Amino acid sequence: MTGSAARAIGHSLRTYYAPGRAARLDAFHRRFLVPGALAFDIGAHVGDRTASFRRLGARVVAVEPQPRLARLLRLLFGRDADVVRVSALVGAMPGEAVLRLNTANPTVATVSAGFIAAAKGAPGWEGQRWDAEIRLPVATLDALAAAHGRPDFVKLDVEGYEAEALAGLSFAPRSLSFEFTTIQRGVALAALRRLSLLGYRAFNACLGESMIFAHPAPVEAAAMAEWITALPAEANSGDVYASMEGESAIA
Repeated sequence: MTGSAARAIGHSLRTYYAPGRAARLDAFHRRFLVPGALAFDIGAHVGDRTASFRRLGARVVAVEPQPRLARLLRLLFGRDADVVRVSALVGAMPGEAVLRLNTANPTVATVSAGFIAAAKGAPGWEGQRWDAEIRLPVATLDALAAAHGRPDFVKLDVEGYEAEALAGLSFAPRSLSFEFTTIQRGVALAALRRLSLLGYRAFNACLGESMIFAHPAPVEAAAMAEWITALPAEANSGDVYASMEGESAIA
């Protein structure tokens, strides 16, 4: 591992495992998971969500395509029989694709050329450079479910490839989240349309890493789309949550 890559991963570990954060994650995720439930952590990164899901007693399929981060997940969870680690991309169809790596900031590795183009020159994205690439297998959410069981909750964070990943899902887990950015609002709107087709009617969202819902009660897809469209650019990113259980999960 190069020095810059090691420093970047170290920074992510300090950020996502900061003191007090685990308790906040667990309190937030408890609405989605009970002991024995199954969670998919798609874009597991340094495994903070996987760790939270496990503390809540859920089984986890942790999908992380970046080799350095996959090795870290093996160190963190390799002895845990209730964590299945998958080194693959997630997309609309099985096959192969190119993952573009940002050595200095591994949180934004992406398959999406559109994501990289949108980030160029955008406020808050200055200095980001995708300086390496690797070709990797692509799995679908349907294929992961066929192999490991249908999840109760899916967390999806794949840097501008969320709509593509959701195109490979043909059923509706009880709850699901996907990341959005203000540099690619169209991806979020496409993801919302896909989830609506799957039958979701209740949505909420959190900005950044706040783990605080932006809406006092769940809203429909059209209202969520309007809210995302109206966000200022400096909002930068967040996560949309969808539930088949209505207000009980995302209020």
